[in-house]
Amino acid sequence: MRRYFITGTDTGVGKTWVTCALARLAVARGQRVFAFKPIETGCLDHGDGLVGEDQELLAQAAGDWQQDDLRGVYRFKLPAAPSVASAAEGVGISDAALADALARGSLDADLVLVEGAGGWRVPIRADLDMAGYAANVRAPVVVVGRAGLGTINHCLLTAEAVMRDGLELAALVLSVRPADDLSFAMSNAEQIRLRLSVPVLLAREAADLAALI
Repeated sequence: MRRYFITGTDTGVGKTWVTCALARLAVARGQRVFAFKPIETGCLDHGDGLVGEDQELLAQAAGDWQQDDLRGVYRFKLPAAPSVASAAEGVGISDAALADALARGSLDADLVLVEGAGGWRVPIRADLDMAGYAANVRAPVVVVGRAGLGTINHCLLTAEAVMRDGLELAALVLSVRPADDLSFAMSNAEQIRLRLSVPVLLAREAADLAALI
C-alpha cells in the first residue's frame, strides 16, 4: 500500500485539486483509493448537518465508496484553524477518532491520500498541529504550492520544516492555474529544483502527477 500526506504552503493553494487528481489517476488504473480529509473547517449546513466540500470532492474522486466518518471525522462551520473552529463549537478533536477512521479506511486500499487542513503549522489543538498529525499518519509528504510570485520562498520554507520535523518529503507540486504565466511557473519550479533533492512537479492536469502513482 502506498500512502501520502498532502499539505500546502498555505490555504487555497490547490491541495484538494492535487489530492483529487491523484485519486482519479489511481482509480483509473484499477486501484482502490482511500482519499481522506479528516478535519475541515468552513463547512456549510444544507439542512441535514454540516458538509465539507473538500471532503466530498475527495470521496467522489476515490470512487464514492466512503461513508460517514470515512468521508471526514470532523466538520466545523467557522472558516478558521481547526483549534479555533473546534473551540468555538466546544468540540474536542480526538487522536483516537482520527486514527480509527484512518485505519478502517486504509484496509484493502492500494493508495491512501490524507489531506491536511491549511498549512504545515496550522494548529489542531493546543498540543497538536498539522505537522504532528502528519507524523501520526506516518506517510511521505507531498507539499503543494502556488505556481506564481512568492512560491519559491513559501515552498522552500515548508519543505525545510517537513524535513526538519523528520518526515520524508516525497515531492513538491506547483499547482498551475489557467491564469498563471506558464513560463514564470517553469522558472519557479527550476529555482526550487536547484535547492531541493526531491521531484518538483508542475501540475496543470492530472497526468502531470502520474509519477506519484
